[in-house]
Amino acid sequence: MSKSKIEQESAVADRDLYSGLIRLHVLHHAVEGPIFGLGMIEELARHGYRISPGSLYPLLQGLEKKGYLRSTEQRNGKSLRRVYRATPLGRKALAASKSKVRELFHELIEGD
Repeated sequence: MSKSKIEQESAVADRDLYSGLIRLHVLHHAVEGPIFGLGMIEELARHGYRISPGSLYPLLQGLEKKGYLRSTEQRNGKSLRRVYRATPLGRKALAASKSKVRELFHELIEGD
């Protein structure tokens, strides 16, 4: 197997591992205030996550379908932008996940 093929498979595996973290990160920001796709792509990139619009938008739609986010369209100049906000269910889910993240952090980092 070529090195680039191994690197590609590794990147896919990493993405699978990080997908839950990305969802939590998105939900965290949606609880803090309204979010939109490009803004979240840039925010995630600041934290080292490289996610394409083709991956992020289905993720946002999935979170909306599960009831964690609600979206509306807002005019931004001549274009329309879909803006997402956390729902009460999304806020509750994020709060519940914080204890799980703390527990995992303790095991992964502080348990060394």
